[in-house]
Amino acid sequence: MSFSPIQVPDWLAQPAQFDTVIDVRSPAEFAEDHLPGAVNWPVLDDAERAHVGTVYTQVSTFEARKQGAALVSRRIADTLERHVADKPKDWRPLVYCWRGGQRSGSLSLVLAQIGFRTRQLQGGYKAFRAQVRDDLATLPGRFQWQVLRGRTGSGKTRLLAALAQEGAQVLDLEALAAHRGSVLGGLPGVAQPGQKQFEGQIWQRLQGFDPLRPVFVEAESRRIGARQLPDGVLAALQAPAGWVELQMDIPARTELLLDEYRFFTAEPEALCERLAELNSLRGNATVARWQSLARAGDWSQLLPELLDQHYDPLYDRQQRRSSAPVREMLLASGQPDALQAAARSLLA
Repeated sequence: MSFSPIQVPDWLAQPAQFDTVIDVRSPAEFAEDHLPGAVNWPVLDDAERAHVGTVYTQVSTFEARKQGAALVSRRIADTLERHVADKPKDWRPLVYCWRGGQRSGSLSLVLAQIGFRTRQLQGGYKAFRAQVRDDLATLPGRFQWQVLRGRTGSGKTRLLAALAQEGAQVLDLEALAAHRGSVLGGLPGVAQPGQKQFEGQIWQRLQGFDPLRPVFVEAESRRIGARQLPDGVLAALQAPAGWVELQMDIPARTELLLDEYRFFTAEPEALCERLAELNSLRGNATVARWQSLARAGDWSQLLPELLDQHYDPLYDRQQRRSSAPVREMLLASGQPDALQAAARSLLA
């Protein structure tokens, strides 16, 4: 029995036809990005892949293939014992590697010879990435974007969560990027995904949206931390169907920020390191004062100053003119009841 190739669009049209999507690339390749729902059964680990590549460039293609075949064969035997022994006869695997070549072909051949209905993704991960890039250029234009904007601490992210709880279509870009989008936005102990993985997560979310219903998203600049929005997504956010302007007074915003950034109140020095990045914008003396307030735990003084002297002027300068309608929404606080009421009002 032989295996047959399948194109990326055909897989996307019927992903449920496969029980397991198998990525046979090395763990490092898989960690950078992979097909949604894929498992990693590498036929070469990172060191083995590097070794075979060195032989390929420094010795010969023939010698690299010979050594690679021995390594792959041993790894496939281990894979069969660890992952395949309990699979029923009607198990349907989809196998892919970087370009749909020898690595995925080796495992696909063995699985097909056993008797499994095996398919190999033609073009491999490279073809999938091309599909993601093409879709991200066009998909955002299909949706009715409602973009939440407002000053720092006005509850945009919390309102997105409340909207999701009410059944709205929500794209939380900061959650996907693992970053809150400002100099203080990095989440302690949480690494941002790679750029490819970030784009793949956006693509996956867009695939599930209904174009006939609005999609709610928070206004973002091109970069969220170290990650960059795809051009198609950024263009859609800058020319939405409508804006929702959130307004909240500074005491309520201060309360919300104290709740959101508790890790900084527990580790003032970490906050001071982030504040140092503002020296060029706000001056050494101002930043030193803010650092002193942080070390003293004087949050009721520090946060209103940060909002009034840094974040609010920055927000005002960044506002774009747009012909899209603006709906102003006053939030009394960032508490669940106020957010739920606001979400229901937006969806009414």
